[in-house]
Amino acid sequence: MSVSCSSGTLRRDVNKPVDARRRHPLFSQESLAAQLEGLPPVTRFWLAYSGGCDSHVLLHAAAGLRQRGGLAAIHAVHVDHGLQTASGEWARHCAAVCAELQIPFTLLEIDARAMAGESPEAAARHARYRAIAELMQGGDCLLTAHHQDDQAETLLLQLLRGGGPHGLAAMPEVSAFAAGLHARPLLPFSRDDLRRYAQQQALRWIDDPSNSYAGFDRNFLRMTVMPLLRERWPAAARVLSRGAVHQAEAARLLDALAAEDLRTCRELDGTLRISSLLTFDEARQRNVLRYWLKGLGLKLPDTVRLARLQQEVLHAAPDRSPEVHWEGVTARRYRDRLYALPPQSAPEDIAEILTWDIAQPLRLSDGTRLSAVPSRGTGVKATLCSRQPVTVRYRRGGEQCQPAPQASTRPLKKLLQEAGVAPWERERIPLIYVGERLAAVAGYWVCAPCQASEDEEGFRFEWQRSAEVGA
Repeated sequence: MSVSCSSGTLRRDVNKPVDARRRHPLFSQESLAAQLEGLPPVTRFWLAYSGGCDSHVLLHAAAGLRQRGGLAAIHAVHVDHGLQTASGEWARHCAAVCAELQIPFTLLEIDARAMAGESPEAAARHARYRAIAELMQGGDCLLTAHHQDDQAETLLLQLLRGGGPHGLAAMPEVSAFAAGLHARPLLPFSRDDLRRYAQQQALRWIDDPSNSYAGFDRNFLRMTVMPLLRERWPAAARVLSRGAVHQAEAARLLDALAAEDLRTCRELDGTLRISSLLTFDEARQRNVLRYWLKGLGLKLPDTVRLARLQQEVLHAAPDRSPEVHWEGVTARRYRDRLYALPPQSAPEDIAEILTWDIAQPLRLSDGTRLSAVPSRGTGVKATLCSRQPVTVRYRRGGEQCQPAPQASTRPLKKLLQEAGVAPWERERIPLIYVGERLAAVAGYWVCAPCQASEDEEGFRFEWQRSAEVGA
């Protein structure tokens, strides 16, 4: 373990009077308190403590505020990624610092190895946040020690990746995270500001050797590019961070426009009405498509696939069903509707018959769930369900249903077509049988001979889809 302390040399003399024209504050416990004042009410802070200088500064200042009664409960969480031979020693160092500061300490050990095609940085970051998210409860707030220089590096990385306003907005000061919030109260402060505080407080911290490996993009920017920029533009980090703020404002305006546009073309089932979407110019189409996909919790497509989605799917003939795929998502058209679907598990074997005790919900293999809700005058007759076994099956062909007393009995295939059910969804719809009679098509119809009359007890079968996305 490499430990740094207050004897390190700073770029600026801490005893030199501060220029009155300085545009950003020096870091202190008071300035941290001012940053946290704007947060919604918080019952507990989880402070991500790596053991490095930046997170140690945040921990030390927050502990001081707590001792003065100026802060809610603080818990430090250290994530051991298992990637460094000294990681166990680092965890013990972090535990000792927290014990000295009387801060509760939680150690999380994770497997942060990168998958094929994934960068080590991204793999470690995703694994770390997944682990911390499991600790979060309502009213909790995660604090991380990202600072002004981190923000500038993030903006440059996004520029080099061709990011739009949302990417160039870099890291927000406050955002939703798991069951609570994620705050970055050090964003107004530079790395030098934090080092100055660490020196004044005689803090000791860990230097992770991976931070000196220039093969990582962020390290290359920090070690090579940012020093060159500062030679020419000393305030480069502060100015770039200000640019991220401007991009965040632009992103919010784009989201507001997208939300308004989405209201004009989104159907009740979450799909998009393509004819309405095509009334927008291509830039507004892309804006609303990204907003829609993000709202569904799906990964956004790259520029090439987004262009294919516009050209090959939106402009296809209404009788065609083209598809565009990217990681974890399939976008496809049926008639005038655009669907976005995550990977879907196959339904039960169509030949399998599932016996259902309707007193309990039935979870199906594709993650959806059936429930029988007692009702009066609606649903399937309760007397039928009590006298004969209730089973769940899937379409095999030839099924028929009379969807209303005044309607004729018709092939289920035709009924689903007329209802606009997409072809890939038809085989996934649970069919509820009482005895050997089709009694209900989950989410759509109760077959007339089985319908409860106005004064009759019945069961309303509800189909709850755990991941209804564009369907």
